[in-house]
Amino acid sequence: MHPSGLITALATPFGPDGALDLGAWRRLLEHQIAAGAQALVVAGSTGEAAMLEDAEYDILLRVAVGTVAGRVKVVAGTGASGTASTIARTRRAAAAGADAALVVTPPYVRPTQEGLRAHFLAVAEQGGLPVVLYNVAARTSVDMLPETVAALAGHERIVGIKEASADPARMQALLALRQRGLAVLSGDDGTAARAMLAGADGLVSVGSNAAPASYRRLCDLARGGDPAQARAWDAQLAPLHAFCGVQPNPIPVKALLQGLGCGHGLRLPLLPLAAQYQGELSRMLALVAQLEAHCGHAPLAA
Repeated sequence: MHPSGLITALATPFGPDGALDLGAWRRLLEHQIAAGAQALVVAGSTGEAAMLEDAEYDILLRVAVGTVAGRVKVVAGTGASGTASTIARTRRAAAAGADAALVVTPPYVRPTQEGLRAHFLAVAEQGGLPVVLYNVAARTSVDMLPETVAALAGHERIVGIKEASADPARMQALLALRQRGLAVLSGDDGTAARAMLAGADGLVSVGSNAAPASYRRLCDLARGGDPAQARAWDAQLAPLHAFCGVQPNPIPVKALLQGLGCGHGLRLPLLPLAAQYQGELSRMLALVAQLEAHCGHAPLAA
């Protein structure tokens, strides 16, 4: 597996009662495929994985695998603070039919770089799935350095890295590892065009939950080596990039999805979008409709 192009980090739709909304989940999956998403992440941080019961996690994955039916790759979020629990969840994802695991650096425990290397090697060797490393220091309080990634890059089951840093020097250091077969993916919508123009393989996107065709166009332009058009289209997407960061992810994108008729809110300790951003939400819903129509795709609807 060599992950590339547009990969949507899916939000998890809940019903008015707070339970999984599997009807909305299937609509979201089908909408993503129709709009051109090239892989889908289930139960990552955008999917509120920390708030899912084990049985809910399994149901989400099994429904996703069954609905997708091989049309695109399904990547399961399996990272946890402990190595044993990460391996166990990765094995469960493999049993549910996932194609790969997205494994975040262990949050809260702050392992050393050597601890990170040992952790990811154990998951790759014992989890039963290809592994995409995930580095997002702002959320986990641990930063996996490029030299640590380099030490992992030769493993046959470590197939890529999602790097959420906006630092161009960090991305450039990782891009050198593509020569060793490691896919390098941006995990930051706002700087993804720059990263892909520099050689990154794709984007794991939050905003593409609401505007998948628009983000697919961004990936195609940037990966196709058209700097002028890629930057121009990125400028049109910039307000959406920014809106998805006005409060902690996935609060803004779930507000967008709810406005599009997909799901009803979040689980505690996350709260709905603050009142001060409701006017901007209306503007973003209009922008999504405009950009998706430009790409020849209708927005998600109930």
